[in-house]
Amino acid sequence: MKIPVIRNILEANERIAEENRKLFEREKVAVINLMSSPGSGKTSLLECTIDAVKDRIRMGVIEGDVQSTRDAERIAEKGIPVVQINTDGACHLDGNMIRTALSTFDLAQLDLLVVENVGNLVCPAEFDVGEDHKVMILSVTEGSDKPEKYPLMFHESSVLLVNKIDLLPYVDCSVEEIRDISLRINPNLEIFEISCRTGEGIDRWADWLSKQTKK
Repeated sequence: MKIPVIRNILEANERIAEENRKLFEREKVAVINLMSSPGSGKTSLLECTIDAVKDRIRMGVIEGDVQSTRDAERIAEKGIPVVQINTDGACHLDGNMIRTALSTFDLAQLDLLVVENVGNLVCPAEFDVGEDHKVMILSVTEGSDKPEKYPLMFHESSVLLVNKIDLLPYVDCSVEEIRDISLRINPNLEIFEISCRTGEGIDRWADWLSKQTKK
């Protein structure tokens, strides 16, 4: 019985995600689904990204978390429209959650909507929310083995951001190994090495992001 139930859930989500996608296309809003494990630096990346693109992209953010509004409060301090979705235990955001949150935004006033998904390396990759691209953050503090352990995340993503490279002298992690394994899983994956603390690599990421906007 479990297999049909899971299939029905995914199919229902796909229908709603496709409705979201049509809305985004009509409003000419690019959508990024930002995924990672907890603590990899998604919110810090968003803060850096907002600073890097504020003069060229009108940006909104949907924050997903199990509980609390702390991340949304950090983004709001940047003067960016933001809404928090608390999943109350669910390990991912889905198309219906995003559709419900969209009423908070005037999409005509946005070029880019970033969905900061719940910190999890499994479920977010399986659930389409209507995004143009899935983007994954992997911190060097997590080690080099994550592509082998969680290949779907790397397979489904358009971009991999290898974060916290300023800590490489202090951790047992090989960026070359991450690159090699990730590209075997997904040869089309674009990889940027970044540090939200020092700002290294943020400009290249911001340039890629700017190219995705539809207006």
